[in-house]
Amino acid sequence: MSDPNTKTPSKQKYDALEALLSKTDAAEIHSLESLLRKLPEADQKEAWRILYGDLPEPIAVPSDTQAYADAHHFDIAAYKFHAAQEQRRKSRIVRVGVIQNQVTESTSAPVEDQFQALVTRVTEIIEAAGQMGVNVLCLQEAWTMPFAFCTREKHPWLEFAEPIDGPSTQVLAALAKKHNMVIVSPILERDEAHGGTIHNTAVVIGNRGNIIGSHRKNHIPRVGDFNESTYYMEGDNGHPVFATEFGNVAINICYGRHHPLNWLMFGINGAEIVFNPSATVGALSEPLWPIEARCAAIANSYFTATINRIGTETFPNAFTSGNGAEAHKDFGHFYGSSYVAAPNGARTPGLSRIKDGLLVSEIDLNHCRQIKDVWGFQMTNRIEEYAKALTESVKPGFTQQIIRDIGK
Repeated sequence: MSDPNTKTPSKQKYDALEALLSKTDAAEIHSLESLLRKLPEADQKEAWRILYGDLPEPIAVPSDTQAYADAHHFDIAAYKFHAAQEQRRKSRIVRVGVIQNQVTESTSAPVEDQFQALVTRVTEIIEAAGQMGVNVLCLQEAWTMPFAFCTREKHPWLEFAEPIDGPSTQVLAALAKKHNMVIVSPILERDEAHGGTIHNTAVVIGNRGNIIGSHRKNHIPRVGDFNESTYYMEGDNGHPVFATEFGNVAINICYGRHHPLNWLMFGINGAEIVFNPSATVGALSEPLWPIEARCAAIANSYFTATINRIGTETFPNAFTSGNGAEAHKDFGHFYGSSYVAAPNGARTPGLSRIKDGLLVSEIDLNHCRQIKDVWGFQMTNRIEEYAKALTESVKPGFTQQIIRDIGK
């Protein structure tokens, strides 16, 4: 008779993950929402209204899917955004999913071991997304590797780079076809056709397992530990929008969320859902996180879905920043908090700051045009005026339009 206390390899893996989560729990709060829920019930309701607007309706997670998530140690949450029922257009209901996760292997482990561990972890969570009927799913920035760009070391981190149709795409293409799901997969791309150059890229995989296309990160940070220009330069393929079976999808990768014109161009090109796969730490950006993607949804009358990884990733060698801090071996805490925002400014609660998670949001794409009609932002903008002024602003002889008080 087998010993019930004997640990299988699978059980050992999840015990190790639970220990890692418990260690993180001790240092970080679970979420902003966990603090709000400590308010008296009447105050809670008003706080949610002020902070999150027209809070979407929770969707019950099926018991078997919840049990699966519990067994695999990740959170799952689902919400429904409401739109008006129209008379001449059918509702265009889409389920959007985002996944946040931490690395589970040491950054000192062999590259292939690290990659395969992440593939296994993400595959587990995608299975739950399939059970929840997700139509369009996005993973976090550079999900196939630790976020090693702080180190400025080329070896071994560039071994994670792969072509558009590389191993991660092959894995996800099979899952996309299995679940009839479009999957946005942010990877470190190696462009073999152009000298093996490196790009921070999102691959858009169609629900038939086909590659629809890809987009390269437009804005590269040069702030704090984020020294990404050591590895790749700004993207060169514009602001593409991918017309999928489940709506027009675009990807504003990480640092691009700090640039309003980046968001604007995806809207001009017809986006209905813009994903923002990211990797950012609390000390640097957390106060900005709840604001930027939500503002973009409002200003451009589309849905935004923003994803951040979690955990603290420690590297073998210490590295320095440009801010005079002592050499250190980690970025700090990636705070998760992934959420979805609607064109009217409503948003979901965020996922945990400390735990892997899947967030599912049911949306009606008709809501985009409905909000355009209400607010008229696209009708009242002055893009032609901005275009003239911006054209002048980049010329060598540009002078700022400042009217001075000469009597001072």
